[in-house]
Amino acid sequence: MDLSLSTRTVGDRTVVEVGGEIDVYTAPKLREQLVELVNDGNHHLVVDMERVDFLDSTGLGVLVGGLKRVRAQEGSLRLVCNQERILKIFRITGLTKVFPIHESVDEAIAATD
Repeated sequence: MDLSLSTRTVGDRTVVEVGGEIDVYTAPKLREQLVELVNDGNHHLVVDMERVDFLDSTGLGVLVGGLKRVRAQEGSLRLVCNQERILKIFRITGLTKVFPIHESVDEAIAATD
């Protein structure tokens, strides 16, 4: 399966909608998108993973790299994920302590954490 990416701006947040699989083959596409957004001055990102079917360690690495990149710019990166099988990956790896994870895009945009 391929990876689909689209972005939109809501207030001072940039929402990155991700669909499909984030794995060793598709993760570079997501990394490129995140790097480009931060380089263009978008430092408050919401990554909407509601349509993600699969996430592997390479994908996790890209998300952690994106988080480091926005934090270096005093920014934030919030995740939207409500699928148990994807949430389980974040729990097992301890990344629920690293990423703010929200149930919906609206909740992530409204959050001030």
